[in-house]
Parts: sequence; structure tokens; C-alpha cells
Amino acid sequence: MAITLPAFTPVEDSLFLTLYSRALDNRLSKPVLSDATADEIVRKLDYDFEQFKVNKNFILNIALRAKKLDEVASGFIRHHPDAVGLDLGAGLDARIVRIAAPATVDWYDVDYPAVVAARESLIPAHVNAHNIGADVTETEWLNAVPSDRPAVIVADGLMAFLSKDHMVSLLNRLISHFPSGEIAFNSYTKFAIWASKHVPSTSTVSALLEFPGVDDPRELESWNPKLKLIREILLTREPEIADYPTAVRLYNRFLATSTTLSRKGTIVLHYRF
Repeated sequence: MAITLPAFTPVEDSLFLTLYSRALDNRLSKPVLSDATADEIVRKLDYDFEQFKVNKNFILNIALRAKKLDEVASGFIRHHPDAVGLDLGAGLDARIVRIAAPATVDWYDVDYPAVVAARESLIPAHVNAHNIGADVTETEWLNAVPSDRPAVIVADGLMAFLSKDHMVSLLNRLISHFPSGEIAFNSYTKFAIWASKHVPSTSTVSALLEFPGVDDPRELESWNPKLKLIREILLTREPEIADYPTAVRLYNRFLATSTTLSRKGTIVLHYRF
């Protein structure tokens, strides 16, 4: 019997767009992310996933940006096996399953209480995984996270739903809480935010977007003196593009000829602090 979740707010409901895209990627002959957990959850739920008018490029980019965030988290944990991991706005993403974090790492998935309740009913428990039900813009939730170890922090899709003031405040709290660490998230240029409000793939969330967009990744370094850019990951230039279907591959290869054009698509920003 299909599982019906309680009604979510529009912002909470936005998690189903990325969940569905990861599931559809998993059903491809050459998946980018191979997120079997997402596929299993989608098949279990009684939800109108058909409302999402996602095309192949959108599906693959959602999967690829998740994969790049996984790589950041996995790479940090290899060098810091006692790290704390945070996934902000985790939704129903089982990143800890994909990266197979060792038991020495404490991993925290943070999202609204209703979403966390859904996570606990749909995602198998792990001994080193912890859920925190909270709005990430609030301050108290961070008190439950150890502050004496290096941290790797990821956020997939969250930035678009935060105002610039909330984003700056969140980054400053995180940087102050930990002795050191790295943070990675998918970012949006001003054009990308505009486009997200005018294309079918994101029509279900377009009214919820608050971030104005940022065109220069170095701008974020001015938000906190400890924040230093490691890499701007332009998905159009990542090696996985070579395995995309022909039309989607050629489109991304065209964008890859220019940094400006590449920034019109999906970007993952990776910083240290």
C-alpha cells in the first residue's frame, strides 16, 4: 500500500522535485548518481510526481550537483575521519547512505520538523546519523551539534529559498560554531534565479525563491573573513557530461565554452573556513 504523508507547506513540499529527479536519474541506463534510496521512496509514496515537468537536462543536473556535493563530503571525511557532517535542508535525501560515512563521523540532517518526521519513517536509521527538526534560519538548533571537531557542511537546493540576509547570517553562525571546515552548496546567478521563475521544470517552486542571485563566487568571501573559495564547480565542465545523451551533452558542451554561459546553468560552490 502506498504511503501518504501529511500535508506539507509549499517550501517543505519543494523537496519532492529534487527527490523525483534523483529517482528518475536512477532509472536511466547510465545514471549519474545511482540513488536507489530516492527511487525506493518515490515508488512507496502516494504523491502526484507527474506534476513536475522535468526534462532530461534538469534531471541529470540535479543528480550531478548531488554527486558533486557527495564528493566534497566524502573527500573531507577521508582527511578528517572524526568530522561532523551537516546536510542543511536535507529533505528526503539519504546522502549518508551514498557516501557511506564511517561510524566515527557524526552526521546531522537538518530540516523542518514535519520533513524530519517523514525522514524517520522512510529512511533507514544509521548509528551515526542524527535528524534535527528546525528551520535552518533559527539559531537554537546548532546547539545540538558538537562544536569541537572539524565540519563538512552541504546544502542541496537550499540557497534559493533563503534571503541574502538569512544566507549571510547562517554562514556566519556555522563558521563561528566550528573550529574549521568546508562548506559546499549549489549557487545561483541572478540570471539563474530569473530563469528558475520562468521555466516549466521549476514552476512548482518559482514563487518560493527568495535569493537574489550572486554572479561572482568571490563575493561570498566578503560575507565572512574566514570564508575562502576552494573551487567553483561548473557542472557543464565536469567529466560526467561525456556520458549524457547526445542532445543534452552538446548543449552542455556549448555552455562549457564560456564561464559566463556555464554560470547560467548549475553551479556548486566549495569553500573552506
